[in-house]
Amino acid sequence: MAGLGSVSSVKPGDVDAEVAQRALRRIKDYLARHPDQPEMIEVVVEHDEPALVLPRATVTMFAQILAQLAEGRGVSVVPSQAELSTQQAADLLGVSRPYLIRLLEDGVIPHRKVGRHRRVSCADLMAYKQADDGERREVADELGGLGQELGF
Repeated sequence: MAGLGSVSSVKPGDVDAEVAQRALRRIKDYLARHPDQPEMIEVVVEHDEPALVLPRATVTMFAQILAQLAEGRGVSVVPSQAELSTQQAADLLGVSRPYLIRLLEDGVIPHRKVGRHRRVSCADLMAYKQADDGERREVADELGGLGQELGF
């Protein structure tokens, strides 16, 4: 995992999927047994060491990360206020850098220039991704309905 800079990543295969699955199961079981409480969760790390006290939202996010790792996928954690390079932004969207640059130049995703380099805010990138995912779902639903009408 990268340092505690703006983008931290775990590559596919860096974490044993079975270990991630076991940890995920334990966290999900705990969260299911305690659906409303507590807001802060104590996590024992090692014997004779003080427990870590983590916000419930953090433990929930950790479970989401473990779910991806258990599937053998890589994971990146990006602060919402971070500004990304065009390559980082393209990687996060799963598109090519030239395609992303076209979106930036067409004004589809806001960006700013620092010297000759473009920077994209993570919040703007996630807003674009959410809107794009919604449009894709709508089109898929329409195609599914059309297929049913035609008897496919």
